[in-house]
Amino acid sequence: MTEIAFFGAVEIGLVYALVALGVFLSFRVLDFPDLTVDGSFPLGAAVAATLIVAGANPWLASLAAVAAGAAAGLVTAVLNVRFRILHLLASILTMIALFSVNLRVMGKPNVAILMQDTVLTPFYGLGLPEHIVRPLFVAVVVLAVVALLARFLASEFGLAMRATGVNARMARAQGVETDTHLYFGIALSNGLVGLAGALFAQTNGFADVTTGIGTIVVGLAAVIVGETVLPLRGMAGALVACVVGSILYRLAVQFALSADAIGLQASDLNLVTAVLVAVALILPRMKMRAASPVAKVAK
Repeated sequence: MTEIAFFGAVEIGLVYALVALGVFLSFRVLDFPDLTVDGSFPLGAAVAATLIVAGANPWLASLAAVAAGAAAGLVTAVLNVRFRILHLLASILTMIALFSVNLRVMGKPNVAILMQDTVLTPFYGLGLPEHIVRPLFVAVVVLAVVALLARFLASEFGLAMRATGVNARMARAQGVETDTHLYFGIALSNGLVGLAGALFAQTNGFADVTTGIGTIVVGLAAVIVGETVLPLRGMAGALVACVVGSILYRLAVQFALSADAIGLQASDLNLVTAVLVAVALILPRMKMRAASPVAKVAK
């Protein structure tokens, strides 16, 4: 693996770490299987790219992408909470609708921003190569998001949201407005995914309507790999594990596709993803089975 390929994998891993954090909030904190991310990721990219091409400030364009992603998540939450549509079906309906919305936003299947100023443009003149500047910038953004999320989830509102995910009925009995927390949590989750889409568009120089395909699988893979490799206790540790898992996942994919001995090609990306997720799911079970006879002997 070359240096550029390595830093490229780290960069993509950090971008998708935001997706992993969003997926962690919905799947782990709120216990809400949300497939909206397959639509909110390209939505964030589409909104950011379209506004940048129109001459908007890249930072404001990125904030607009966050708001768009949050709005998409809110639609899913409303369909589930207000109209009692099954959460999985509600998210699928929103995801399908967002494909057309993304086409409407961009006006065409893809938008190029290679020649436009982005949030990264001011940092390219610092003397560092571009392939190093990009992952460093995204790393700073991800660290800031992790710190803010850890602080939020430790707050009174965050604890109530976590209680909603653990046992909504008990949380309501304690006076928690579970519907409000569900609205906010799913909106926050997809807002992070929208931010990931905006950064993806600006680091890669384009937004495409098909970039969201398989985003939920990548996010889940990052969460599972992180929990397997770095089983830290506490909410802050779980957030850090998501980031580490995303980076390790992208590095593993890049290594598999770069290894000539294996003979894989770029078209095999989905196969590599499926294998890595399966391995990450199987390893904890194998560890538990290996440890159980020892525990029995100790007794």
